[in-house]
Amino acid sequence: MLRDLAQAPPREGEELRCDVCIVGSGPAGGTLAAELEGSGLKVVVLESGRLKVTARGDRLRAVESEGLFIKEYSRERVLGGASTTWAGLSSPLDPADLGERPWVPHAEAWPIPRGELQAGYDAAAARYEFPEAGAYRPGGFDRFAADGDLRPEWRDLEEKVFLARDDPQNFGKVLRPIAERDGVDVWLDATVQRVLVDEVGATRGVQVRTSKGVEFELNAPTVVLAAGGIENARMLLLSEGNDGAALGNAHDRVGRYFMNHPKNYGGVLHLAKPVEELPYFFGCLYQGFAGYAGLRIREELQTERRLLNSYVRFEPLFPWSDNEGVESLVLLVKRSGALFRFWKRSKRDQVVEIVDYSETGDDSDLQNQRKDAFDWFKVLGNVVFNLPSVLSYAWFRAIARKRPKVKRARLRNFMEMEPDPDNRVVLSETVDDDGRPLPKIVSRCTDLDRRSMLAVQEVLREEVERLGLGRLESDLSIDDPWPIDQDASHHVGTTRMGRDPRTSVVDADLQVHGVPGLYCAGGSVFPTSGCANPTMTIVALSVRLAGHLRARTATPQA
Repeated sequence: MLRDLAQAPPREGEELRCDVCIVGSGPAGGTLAAELEGSGLKVVVLESGRLKVTARGDRLRAVESEGLFIKEYSRERVLGGASTTWAGLSSPLDPADLGERPWVPHAEAWPIPRGELQAGYDAAAARYEFPEAGAYRPGGFDRFAADGDLRPEWRDLEEKVFLARDDPQNFGKVLRPIAERDGVDVWLDATVQRVLVDEVGATRGVQVRTSKGVEFELNAPTVVLAAGGIENARMLLLSEGNDGAALGNAHDRVGRYFMNHPKNYGGVLHLAKPVEELPYFFGCLYQGFAGYAGLRIREELQTERRLLNSYVRFEPLFPWSDNEGVESLVLLVKRSGALFRFWKRSKRDQVVEIVDYSETGDDSDLQNQRKDAFDWFKVLGNVVFNLPSVLSYAWFRAIARKRPKVKRARLRNFMEMEPDPDNRVVLSETVDDDGRPLPKIVSRCTDLDRRSMLAVQEVLREEVERLGLGRLESDLSIDDPWPIDQDASHHVGTTRMGRDPRTSVVDADLQVHGVPGLYCAGGSVFPTSGCANPTMTIVALSVRLAGHLRARTATPQA
């Protein structure tokens, strides 16, 4: 049953209990609910937002930042969570991300076998429309390398493939049909205030508040926090155990090891020979998926040079690049619905190269910030004011058989951050609508973070010169302040998993150390972040957690 508590709050005397309570309806919570359907367990998903965005939901997204700025729209309070706005890019973690890296302070190997994670990836592909494993391997997306004007034979670099459905998955759409069947209920306008424990410290449920100020307790012996890398930590910090300390925080680990994938431009590749076709590196759309190949340092060299796993991608520069009118046109076409779907269907069996980065859906303010009627008027004004560039882009996108040759491609840099305990989520002195402290994120790039990103560019420069591809121009090594500082909306690590409660928050089954029945799902449990967009791994971990909960609670509690 899908129930909006703003319209149908709990009735007096109503029994409010379930076997499994899932807090959050995004990729982590939505997958877990879908995987538990038919298990015989009574499952309730609590979503703070409603079917559509609301003013209250937007206010509840508020965060404070110290250091790297965290965008409010990187988090959503609406059915489906952040999957309602994400661009859909995914890639599996690399072997280096999961294993021991003694040169990385505070890093810990993932406490689960690679095979179990791969089984989750396979399930994500089979049931949640992520790319199959073969798409990332030789013979998969890399077949488009042969279509390009350049096919470099790298020596110290490796290509890493990133793919997205051209209509990204929305886990709100996954949940709605499930809620219409028996076994899984979805409650909207249900903002969890804190987790509740019984006299022996085991989970007994959650305290919930609606937008109308109605408060109640939902009793559940199993609670899964699936509200994102920031909110999961905040929820634990706001929930007290019987000893008065925050749940799971006996060793002051909750909220620590916050990681992101800071990104930004830095560096330009001047090509020795202009190119017309380079779909593998510049990005392309084909048969329902969009993708590109980035470049990272070989893992053996990462180990030798004691580096993190950062990467760069090439973005071709055209006469209309960075034009706000072009980005506005792309936004309008995407929002047109039927027109955009018609265009994609007409191109489905063609390799369509990306000719402006705004086509990829990267999270710019223009594309993602909420807009009223006046804002949309300004978007239209951007198109008119920049009409020459808009017409040039439209001609080469929709009519011309060939596009201008690319002489330059800039570098978009994506960093892996080390799990630094000083990068963390804490509670602010400012409170939200419900009187609860806002989350405050303290995060900065470390020397190792920066050195690893610089090393990618250094190796790329050497490779470009060796292969005669051209010349790499970059001031990244002398730029001050450090320019790779944009929030990638990949908030991970704040309730990380591990075997030792002194250095982690959850165990290998994602249960909070010392709190039976309380689990965390999503990116918050990542011990390390790698450089890959995390959603496919989040879904894989939720599939694995569902299997654990099915086995653990095979017989529903009375």
